[in-house]
This record gives sequence, structure tokens and C-alpha cells, in this order.
Amino acid sequence: MGIYGALATAVTGLRAQSFALENISGNIANSQTTGYKRIETSFLDLIPDAPIKQQIPGTVIAQSRSTVNDAGDIVSSPNDTYMAINGSGFFVVEQQIGQNDGNAVFGGANYYTRRGDFDINKEGYLVNGAGYFLKGLEIDRGTGNVSGSVPDVIKLSNAFLPAQQSTRLDYQLNLPQIPKNAGYDPSSPNSEIMTAADYVATPPDITATTTGAALTGANDAATVMAAGESLTLNVGGTNVIFDFFDGNAGAYAGANIGIDVQTTAAVSITAALANMQTGLQSSGVAGTADATIAIAGGNLEVTLGTNTTASFTATDGTTGLGLAAAANDPIDSSLAVRVPVVQAQQNGSFLANSVAGGAITVYASNGSPANVQIRWAKIDQPELGGPDRWNMFYMTNSEAVGGETMWVNAGQDYDFDSSGSMSPSITSTTLSNLSVNGVAIGNLVLQHNSAGVTQFADQSGTAQVTSMSQNGYPAGEFISVTINEAGRVVASYTNGQQIEVAQVVVANFNSPNSMKRLDGALFAATSESGEAILNNGNGILGGALESSNTDISEEFTKLIVTQQAYTAGTRIVSTADEMLKEALNMVR
Repeated sequence: MGIYGALATAVTGLRAQSFALENISGNIANSQTTGYKRIETSFLDLIPDAPIKQQIPGTVIAQSRSTVNDAGDIVSSPNDTYMAINGSGFFVVEQQIGQNDGNAVFGGANYYTRRGDFDINKEGYLVNGAGYFLKGLEIDRGTGNVSGSVPDVIKLSNAFLPAQQSTRLDYQLNLPQIPKNAGYDPSSPNSEIMTAADYVATPPDITATTTGAALTGANDAATVMAAGESLTLNVGGTNVIFDFFDGNAGAYAGANIGIDVQTTAAVSITAALANMQTGLQSSGVAGTADATIAIAGGNLEVTLGTNTTASFTATDGTTGLGLAAAANDPIDSSLAVRVPVVQAQQNGSFLANSVAGGAITVYASNGSPANVQIRWAKIDQPELGGPDRWNMFYMTNSEAVGGETMWVNAGQDYDFDSSGSMSPSITSTTLSNLSVNGVAIGNLVLQHNSAGVTQFADQSGTAQVTSMSQNGYPAGEFISVTINEAGRVVASYTNGQQIEVAQVVVANFNSPNSMKRLDGALFAATSESGEAILNNGNGILGGALESSNTDISEEFTKLIVTQQAYTAGTRIVSTADEMLKEALNMVR
């Protein structure tokens, strides 16, 4: 080897340093290129085979070493469609190879890049600064889930977003234990209760058909209420017993309510029934304070007046009254418990007997809006012999007059136990065929969830709405697009809706530094890098860009070292040349 070997070795060194200089030059040139990955230079020594005592350092070759897995700095950007990957991975892109009838034609090959300066072109595609088209997965608008696993070029549409009919209303609130509505008077018990009799003609609780001829009030009471007979009413579980006696036999002295049907003169049926009514009202039994007992149409009618919730039965040993084993349970009668509708002429009274439950705009299938107002009325409570019970109403016609329907009952009883929780629990209620001011909405499900409606004590006495949102919207025009934190492309519309239209995917490789570099900060998979492993947008940041990972100061340092190494190599060449000259001069 000798001098010639030293000369050859020096030349390989010069060649290697020139290669390193070329890499340094490229790194510095691309120090401001978005997503650029610098190339380092690795030097490999080549040792010739020789005995251990005769080994020499050998020559050198230079090789490129990629830094694809070294991230550059991430900087924010005012452009909402710009993206950066915080972590490993690449955007999946594709190259346009031509056009057909004005539409872009793609080759179908996947490429990979960290360059995320994507903008929307005139055709609705997301294209980065190097001209490559972003790929992702389509999102099912119905479920919000990704559909499919093979990414395709993302294309946005500027078409109108069709209207969506409101079908669900998430509604949660707390109802006060004592509603302090306009009709509430602290000194008047139960004044906060909405009484059905004020809005609808409630039927009598018991209507008995007499045996034989109809009852005539002027007739002798003893003909249908014979002395020694009794009539038992069970009101809310408590018995009220009427004992009929003959006044000529002496005053009745029992513990029950005595009704004299025969004094020195005959007692009329009307008078006897009036005495029975007085006795029932003064019995002290809950729910009987304004009860009535009278003749109507020849039949005996017994009612509990404004108490339309307590149940009772009648057991009569007097066949003339026709009440034998008669029974009635108003709790099972919707008319007795609920007011199905409120007329316009009853609106003032209804507002005084209820509390506001919030209002929300919902939408018909064609996008027509309708403002739904909700009010709650308490219709029963333990002091009246029933549970804490509420009914919900919604306004169907704000322009109703006279006897026209203004408010409609939702048709659901909301009962609460002593802890303020619903019993039984009601997770949802459906407003069937909802129509507001002529706008037909259809069925609207009010979703309460398991404990969304409560009745806890509230000093304000008003309903406190904690959640009220619906899923409908009118048609809207496309205005912009952004990338959210989950890596999804989100289109915004003038109706306020933000629709996720595509999922940006991130491709990872087992050996990213073994990928092949292409123009425009682009990479292609190789057999050494392995196949792409896709995931749904992990680490994607919208409104951000990844800078080049080139450090100028570091490159300048390497530049100085490379220059010095190259200069030293040239000295070896010069020295070897001088030595050769000396060797040649020895023969002269």
C-alpha cells in the first residue's frame, strides 16, 4: 500500500467530506421548509484484510442517516386547516395524476408526510404546500363513528346542510317542593295545587242508580233510609259511617254520624242528604272538606268536591239508595287526575297555578322553527291524601282565544317520594304529534335520564332547569372548516351546526428512518420501513405546523468541522505527492 495507499485513502476522505458538505448544504437550505427532516452523515471505515501486526485504518465512505423520527418545533398558525402531529407518525396523502371532465384523478398510491400546511382548493380538497392531497376516513353522520378502514382523499362539499327534525330533547330540572306560583298563599293550605275541577267538569266520584223509582227529594227519607240501616264510605282508607235512626225512638248516641230520618214529622230525602253532607264535611277525614251528597237525575251522587285524587268505596245496607258495594277509584281516571288541555280563557288561572319550566326552539322536518314553552303544575300532595304529583304542560297555540286549546298536558304523572326522587323513575316522556302554532314537529322524546327530574326543597319556589337541549336544526350554508383535537375535519354552517365529515388518519412505521425520501417532504414506504400502521388521528393538532428539524447553529458547527477535515485531507494528498517526488528523484 504505502504512499499510494495513503493517497487513495485521503481521496476517499475528501469524497466523504464532500458528501457531508452536500448534506449540510441541503439542511441549511431547507431550514425553513415546513416538515423537512434533516439528513445526517455517517462515516464508515473500510478495513483491508491484513495480519494483526500489519493492520491499517483503511479508507472511508459516507452514508446518509435520516432523522425522520426527530420532530421539529410545533408553532401555532391562524389557518384552521393547518395541522401538526405531536408525536410519531405521518399524514397519509396522495398525488393527483391528471383530470377527467374537470375532476381530479388520483393514482391510488399512498404517500406519507409531516408537512401539514393543508388548504382547501377550488374543488374542496385539502392540499398541502407541496401539492399533495390529504386522505382520511369518512364519518357516518348518523352515528358519529368512522365508517371503513381504507383512507380516501378527503373532499368537502359547500352544499347546504339539510334541516334535521327535532326528535329528542334532553331535559332535566328540579321542581320545588312548594311551588310559589301566583296562586300560592302561605296562610291557605294547598293553595299552590292546581285543582282539576277549576279546568274540567269532573264527574261525580260515585253515581248510584236507585232500585225501583228514581229518588225524589220531597219524599219521606225513611222510605229509602230505614232506621237501623247504615251507609259506610271509605275515603282514602278511613271509614265514615252514617247510621240512620228514628227520632221518635230517642236521639242516636253512637260513635258514628247519626242521621235522623223520622222525627215528630217526616224528614225529606233532601233534608236527610243535606245532613249527611254536613256530617261528611265535618268528619275531619282528609279530602272531605268540600264533599257533596245530593240527588242528580233521580240518582244519588257522592263526590269529594275539589279532591279528585283520593279514592273511596261505599257499602250500603239500605237497598233503596242503590249504593250496595258501589266503588270508585279516581286515581285510575285520567280525567280526575289530569287536566288534559287548558283553554285560552283559562290561561290566567293556569299561569297562577303553575311554574315556568323553560322554553326551547325545536325544528320541523323542513327546518321551520317552533318555540316550545313548558310549565309544570303540582296536582296532588300527601296533605290531600295522595303522593307529591306533578304534571307537565306545553303551549300548543299562543294565539288561541276563548275555548280554543292553548296548553296541552304531556300525559305523564311525575310522582316523588319523601327524598325528592321520582318514584317510580321516569327516564323519558314522549310528546306525541307535537304541534306548536301550526308547525307540526311530530313525536318529541323528552330525555330525563335516571335522575334528571327531582323535587328538592327550593326557597325560590321555582323550577330550576339544569339541562335543556335538542337535536334539530334548520338548513345551513357551509362557511368554514377546522380540525378538532381528535383529528377530525369539522365543517361549520350558518345555522350554528358543526358536522364532523372525515377522520384524519396517522400512519406509523416500525422503522420510519428507512423510508424513501421524495420531493416536497414526502416519504414512501419501503421493505425496510415496513407497512403503514394506521390509527385515528392520535396526536393531531389543528391550527399548527411542524417546522424543519434543522438547527442552523448545529449545522454551522458541522460545516466548520467538515471544512477542517477536508483541508486536512488535502494536506495528506500534498504530502503524499511530495513523498512520491522524493522517491522518483532517488533514481536521478
